[in-house]
Amino acid sequence: MTFLTILFIAFTVIVGIQVVFYTTFLFAFSTKKDKLGLDRPIPISVIICAKNEAENLKQNLPLIINQNYDNFEIVLVNDCSYDNTLEVMEQFKAKHNNIKIVDVKDTEVFWGNKKYALTLGIKASSFETLVFTDADCHPNSDQWLKHMSSKFSKEKHIVLGYGAYAKKKFSLLNSLLRFETVLTALQYFSYSNIGMPYMAVGRNMAYRKELFFNNSGFNNHMFVRSGDDDLFVNEVADSKNTAICYTNESFTISNPKTSFKDWFTQKRRHISTSKFYKPLHKFVLGTFYSSQLLFWIFAIVLLIFQVQWQWVLALIVIRFIVQLLSFGLTAKKLNEGNLIYLSPLLELFLITFQLIIFIANKISTPKHWK
Repeated sequence: MTFLTILFIAFTVIVGIQVVFYTTFLFAFSTKKDKLGLDRPIPISVIICAKNEAENLKQNLPLIINQNYDNFEIVLVNDCSYDNTLEVMEQFKAKHNNIKIVDVKDTEVFWGNKKYALTLGIKASSFETLVFTDADCHPNSDQWLKHMSSKFSKEKHIVLGYGAYAKKKFSLLNSLLRFETVLTALQYFSYSNIGMPYMAVGRNMAYRKELFFNNSGFNNHMFVRSGDDDLFVNEVADSKNTAICYTNESFTISNPKTSFKDWFTQKRRHISTSKFYKPLHKFVLGTFYSSQLLFWIFAIVLLIFQVQWQWVLALIVIRFIVQLLSFGLTAKKLNEGNLIYLSPLLELFLITFQLIIFIANKISTPKHWK
């Protein structure tokens, strides 16, 4: 048996793995419909940790203040900013009595650690239900809190939301960012629906304060500078206590990075936390990424050497049909339908960059929280 024959057999197995993954995603999330849950006007504390975010707060905070929700407060955490973030916070507080400010000083023991700043914000909050977002985000509607809170129940103590990126025309980087965001959401929503929640995005998530303190907050991974969202959820979420919310009204919108260098630095930080996930999660996520990478490598090699090229093309077509169906339905659901036709190219770009980032993280430690 020649090497190329073995490669063809391996390629067939890889395509099978990919089809299994995307079929699972298809039935676990892509074909599902979300809607507003039961009306639960529970008191909410919105927590926003900001470091040098004065301009973003000016732009986005009014959209949070104007939520159509009866009982909520906003806890603004100034994490050792050296611009006028604190002054902006105080200006908003002077006009709105439901705003609290937590000012973290740079003389404190855990200076520069976002998890410590968030912990102080959580301790200062008045209510049991906590909703988190970032200073550079704004809700997609004034129903954001209503939709997120509707997913809580006696059993559900964590709600995973969707954090989109603002669209920019004629930008490869922007398309790549949004493609990755949709693909990531497809995975964490799908896995949550099959009883294996593994992450959340800090731009749009919620959980009970009691859950936070019963699990000693971020203590088990305080030494990891990032991961206040995904590592915490990876530790405490299970098949019974986690709900998802992906109605259009519940989205948050963030300003995306505008340079490949900034995005590269951000992704290095995000990917560095995945090594602390539970073993099962690391195995499943690693298998999915590895099968994506090997699919492209094996397909290109086999086509170059024309090994069983008719069968290779047939397997490629089958894989792309299943992938585009799963990704396409999700993209439309998350208002990213214009990415569908570019998805093969964007996938290749993303896999290449992820490989580069993985190698870079092996060589040096990525920078963290500003």
